[in-house]
Amino acid sequence: MPGTNLTRDEAARRAELLRVESYDVRLDLTTGPETFRTTATVTFECTQPGADTFVDFIGESVQHVTLNGEPLDPAQVFRDSRVAVSGLQAANVLTVEATGRYTNTGEGLHRFVDPVDGEVYLYSQFEVPDSRRMYPVFEQPDLKASFRFTVTAPAHWKVVSNSPTPQPTPAGVAGHLERATWAFEPTPRISSYITALIAGPYDEVRDEVTTRAGVIPLGVFCRRSLRQYLDADNIFATTKAGFAFFEEEFDQPYPFAKYDQVFTPEYNMGAMENAGAVTFTEVYVFRSKVSESKVERRALTILHELAHMWFGNLVTMKWWDDLWLNESFAEWASTTCQAEATEWVDAWTTFGTAEKSWAYTQDQLSSTHPIAADMRHLEDVEVNFDGITYAKGASVLKQLVAYVGREAFVTALRAYFCTHAWGNTTLADLLGELERASGRDLAAWAGLWLETAGVNTLRPELELADDGTYRSFAVRQTAPDEHPTLRPHRLGIGLYTVVDGRLRRDAYHEADIDGELTPVGELVGVVQPDLLLLNDNDLAYAKIRLDERSLATALSLPRGFGESLPRSLVLGAAWDMTRDAEIPARDFVRLVLAALPGERDSTLLRVLLGQLQTSVTLYVAPERRAEMQALLATALRELAERAEPGSDAQFQLVEGWADYTVDRRDADRFQALLAGTEQLPGLEVDTELRWTLVQALAALGVADEQRIDTELRRDPTATGEERAAQARAARPTAAAKADAWARAVERNDLPNQMVESIAAGFRRVTDPSLLAPYVTRYHDMLVGAWESRSVAMGERVVGGFYPFRLADESLRQASDAWLDAHPDAPAGLVRTVAENRDAIARALRAQAKDADAP
Repeated sequence: MPGTNLTRDEAARRAELLRVESYDVRLDLTTGPETFRTTATVTFECTQPGADTFVDFIGESVQHVTLNGEPLDPAQVFRDSRVAVSGLQAANVLTVEATGRYTNTGEGLHRFVDPVDGEVYLYSQFEVPDSRRMYPVFEQPDLKASFRFTVTAPAHWKVVSNSPTPQPTPAGVAGHLERATWAFEPTPRISSYITALIAGPYDEVRDEVTTRAGVIPLGVFCRRSLRQYLDADNIFATTKAGFAFFEEEFDQPYPFAKYDQVFTPEYNMGAMENAGAVTFTEVYVFRSKVSESKVERRALTILHELAHMWFGNLVTMKWWDDLWLNESFAEWASTTCQAEATEWVDAWTTFGTAEKSWAYTQDQLSSTHPIAADMRHLEDVEVNFDGITYAKGASVLKQLVAYVGREAFVTALRAYFCTHAWGNTTLADLLGELERASGRDLAAWAGLWLETAGVNTLRPELELADDGTYRSFAVRQTAPDEHPTLRPHRLGIGLYTVVDGRLRRDAYHEADIDGELTPVGELVGVVQPDLLLLNDNDLAYAKIRLDERSLATALSLPRGFGESLPRSLVLGAAWDMTRDAEIPARDFVRLVLAALPGERDSTLLRVLLGQLQTSVTLYVAPERRAEMQALLATALRELAERAEPGSDAQFQLVEGWADYTVDRRDADRFQALLAGTEQLPGLEVDTELRWTLVQALAALGVADEQRIDTELRRDPTATGEERAAQARAARPTAAAKADAWARAVERNDLPNQMVESIAAGFRRVTDPSLLAPYVTRYHDMLVGAWESRSVAMGERVVGGFYPFRLADESLRQASDAWLDAHPDAPAGLVRTVAENRDAIARALRAQAKDADAP
């Protein structure tokens, strides 16, 4: 039985057989808090009359099925998430009347009740295969059709879909509820996974943008209780900049009739590119001060989803094999737009600091895969929204742009959109346009970069003459044994000299690196600089190493670079060396602490603080951990106290101090900040920072249940409830950890974001031995927990409740034993457990290196 899976072969067969003309979908959202009525009438043609096929639906029940006027027995044709239809004619009309079920998992049609005012909010989330949770559908991207939605809902709601929202008509009263019906116009031909429905008493702000297609209405929506925090002007400004940039770059008018952006609760991801009705996580509605890096990230997300209107929605992948291209292109396009058309001119530096770091980490796990992964079925797709699909793919696309030239790349894009508008494509279609525009054969490039996995390491090999010049200089490329491919790289090489305590770049060369050893003749006879930086300007996707003199210079001058990009690259190399057990974790901690004073790059600061935490909690030898935890907390406190008042750095350093301290002596300071009896100049202790401090007090054993409840009364919102649950789970008692486990693991009724919050609190410990009892319990619950949950919820439980902080050999052995005993477990489950195990195996290697150091 297929369950809810769908194979690529089944989809290909169905695509050969059918051409879908339209869907008429009717939804009644007034039937109660658990289910809704859904009816889909599908008009389609069949190329082989007499053939059989099926339509997809995951829901409570199917009441009626009619094919070409003939009733079919639901008990006979509906099972295993499929409605079977046989004896098709050349032209067909299929109607399925069913009952759908709301979710609280962020998949399908999600239902949320705002605790502030009791109002109900709905939103849909369909990628990859979840439009079938809202209506019966042929769930695959290459069976495009026109969709007409008719929605009955409470009359005071707003209803948003892909087409412009029509005026509602009264639909009578049910009980005390006044109802109305919204009859939307049909959409253009699109894939079902980008259809959308958002409904509830959302507040909205309106604007418009003039485009090549004419004046396009713009809308920004959020829950009523968040309206006071919605900075719609900033969102509209970023959106308008994206419209102008993408229409010019792609030489295609915006393809839809309007553009709404809706910020929704309990959202699993950053956003979703529904055609003309994009949904975002409402984390991007900032109810308190946030770091500049988060504001920059929101702008990038807005542009990423807008880019999808052309690449992904106007032209769509044939099957999920090209999911990577869909997401990687949007990453490349949005970062390019952000760097060239917004205030975020250093967007590519941010990309290198954060996104590529994510890619390098993902590419060194046992689960890594080629960028162009083999998506045999939907279960493969659901576990591949990762750092390879997004960040490595975008890094490689950036290299491809450099390889063929920006002008040729844009020419190819324009031809691609013109040729394939409203259709489906594969990677070969885009590569064909690129080859025609550039005159280059891309087959070899695609084979090396897209069809193999793993990250290469580049290091300088040099020999010096007596006068201090390079007698020889080459770049050595290596690859891990399990992924031995060596690849071509376009590489920048920067030569830096120390001048008055600063590093000045005196020369820069670019070289094409290929094979195991590539001589760089331009450097022969050049005086050895104080620091030589491979991959300067961050052109290549590769880990880098420093030669002995360059590493010594970097360690002695952690603030030597005037610009953040080379500083990020050098610190990134040190981080890779720490993760690869080439330098002791304690040395990395001291290097970063010396590099933090005066750091103004918000994303680099955020990334470094995260790396410090990982180093101290996982990579430092256990016998040295208490010493380094005390050093980290003291250093962050002192840095926060000395930071510029009101600055982004001050804010992030205070957050880091609160998140990472294990010293109960800090509790008095946190309580004073909360009470207002102590202040840091320029620091506002607002709602979210209060929760950060309360959670720190809870983790230190100072804030009890009553103290947490008091804070919740100050913030009786959905977010407040999540923060309180996280604080309760963070308390350093066996009872608190047991309660967290019981609520989120043993039960299966909490919403997605609540599970995530409890898991974050559960993992937070000052004494890792609190988690020791959960090694066995964790591995014992895996199969049952995964099989009883959706993929999104399974990943939250299996990933979130792994007792990482133990980071010892017994945990690694337990995970290895489970993997050995369950080779046939679901692929997503095996992958998640294996990735957890990989993190512990790497930590143990790093701990051994740190233990051997003086």
